[in-house]
Amino acid sequence: MPMTRRARFLAAASMLAAGVAGAAVAAGPAGAAGGAGTIDRRDLCVTSGEIAQLGGHRLGIDEPEVRAVVLADTPQAAEIRFTYRGPSAGTKPLASGEVRRQIGLKLRAQDSCNLLYVMWWIEPRNQIAVSIKRNPGQRTHEDCGARGYVNMKARRRAPAPHIEPDSTHTLRAELLGRELRVWSDGAPVWEGTLPAEVEDFDGPVGLRSDNVRMELAYRIGGEPGAPISRVPAWLRQRCKARGREAAD
Repeated sequence: MPMTRRARFLAAASMLAAGVAGAAVAAGPAGAAGGAGTIDRRDLCVTSGEIAQLGGHRLGIDEPEVRAVVLADTPQAAEIRFTYRGPSAGTKPLASGEVRRQIGLKLRAQDSCNLLYVMWWIEPRNQIAVSIKRNPGQRTHEDCGARGYVNMKARRRAPAPHIEPDSTHTLRAELLGRELRVWSDGAPVWEGTLPAEVEDFDGPVGLRSDNVRMELAYRIGGEPGAPISRVPAWLRQRCKARGREAAD
């Protein structure tokens, strides 16, 4: 029986991972808190979908819905360099019913109900979107569902480059206090002061994707002396136990 695209993708990922077994690992979150480095699959708690480990500290996504957080205490600064391969093998609409293709960063990801998103929309329109999801007293997707999203307005913004299949791009975000700065392909595209409520919750950085197929490298690290956000003890324990939470 012919292999499906997903089966071929995962098989290729397995061979690539095996090919680099025993190779030196880039400095990552396993060291001192706040250390800059590249994130591998083993450093992530994937709460929805699957992420494959590829060669050269790269990660592979071919799922309609992927959610993950970094299991390390880090500054609120993260970057993904990705090559977009097109739509994922399957499609899952958002709660609104819209089929959106997007990739982005989670910041201050306390849980599925309280966090900050910096997303690069690919289709049906191309833009950088920043939103806070806030649901005090709630933690799981079952608690809050898709409620609590508020879109943020930038003080300054610029258009992001258009994303075509097989093109490579970089998305970076840094949050220092309430000041958020975002870059696409090295150019500033979003800058603004977030409302005080963003300081009511805290947690690790992470990533989110919807309806895309891509390879990416994920890096963490901010300015020297930047405050460190801690992974909540309940989340660390839960991921250690290989628990999974419904997607946010």
